[in-house]
Amino acid sequence: MAIIHNTTLKPTKLELLTAWLPTRPWYTGSGAPELTKAGGFRLDDPEGEVGIEFMVALDTSGSEAVAYHVPLTYRAAPLPGADHALVGTMEHGVLGPRWAYDGLHDTVLRTELLALFEGRAQAMAQSISDTPDHEVAHSYTGPALSLGHASVTEDQQGTDLALPDGTVLHVHRTLSPTAPEGASGQVSAPWNTPDGTRVRSVLASLRTP
Repeated sequence: MAIIHNTTLKPTKLELLTAWLPTRPWYTGSGAPELTKAGGFRLDDPEGEVGIEFMVALDTSGSEAVAYHVPLTYRAAPLPGADHALVGTMEHGVLGPRWAYDGLHDTVLRTELLALFEGRAQAMAQSISDTPDHEVAHSYTGPALSLGHASVTEDQQGTDLALPDGTVLHVHRTLSPTAPEGASGQVSAPWNTPDGTRVRSVLASLRTP
């Protein structure tokens, strides 16, 4: 299981996201984000090499706060062929240089997210080592999911991962308490609003053909 180190990151994850978020088509702000961490969870890489985190980052720079969902992977070396998905690099106080990627472009995160939908992976606490996060809920009714040669597209609505059988994994990037209609599977988790209210949102959903 992943070990969470209480150490320094330079720059921090939120500092990386402050520069990266405005480059995304689903970013709704007009200037530099002002970010705080509002929730999230982790998944374990069975090989123990790649960090997998699903972060909810709250942007309070505008008239209304916006919660962004950012799946990230952390690697000890660059991921070949994924320069377009690089969020940035950090210096970890224990692990040394780390490369942070938009996780939907990383096969390790894709594989474990599908396993979470099917109940084969356990969501883990975001900031505590070896601790399951039982607040993360998942459901799926359908045939076994196969990653294969999936393709990624994104627009103002979020990010889609198209699986070979026609199933679409939709990652919700701007979060709301409402659930999507017509989904055959979903992963939801709680996060904190600016006033401390705990709300639950769907982070990812499946649409089968």
